Amino acid sequence: MANSKSAPETLAQLIEQGAVLSGFDWPETTQEIGISIDREGVWHHNGSPINKPKICRLFSTVLNRDVEGRYWLVTPVERGEVSVADAPFVAVEMAVEGGGENQVLKFRTNLDHWVTAGPDHPIRMVHDPETGEPTPYVEFRDRLDARIARSVYYDLVELCEAAPDAGGDDAEDEIGVWSGGAFFALGRVE
Repeated sequence: MANSKSAPETLAQLIEQGAVLSGFDWPETTQEIGISIDREGVWHHNGSPINKPKICRLFSTVLNRDVEGRYWLVTPVERGEVSVADAPFVAVEMAVEGGGENQVLKFRTNLDHWVTAGPDHPIRMVHDPETGEPTPYVEFRDRLDARIARSVYYDLVELCEAAPDAGGDDAEDEIGVWSGGAFFALGRVE
């Protein structure tokens, strides 16, 4: 008799709900799979966009990142490396609950996953070394980030306030946002 947790219909339901298949050792077997994710979060196979969102969502449930920064689709049987241009996900929508230190920010990715920013899912800024342009990210899960889309970033900036320990003199003050009881610095203002 099959274990009910491993029955195909149960696995299909978990995947449909966005569950992540994990808890097993990564297999040694690797395959060339020809999958890449561009800067806009579009998944490609052999250079052509994958136009089936359910397939991309399914793949996203087995997407992992190793400690060296490489991305892999990992199943109990095999794994294949995935080329990722920036981040595997893009935060395309933000929901705001509450305000001030009690504020909670929730982000929806391009694959309809939701993540709540907080201590376990921090927001961070990365500055382009050549242009200095800032790019915000929210940690989605297990070293996987979602780049916050420009339109969502503008909404995020509207929520900015001075850092709790900002001095306020004529020095630059740090600004940022609260979510889940944590303050995330987004930059400095004159």
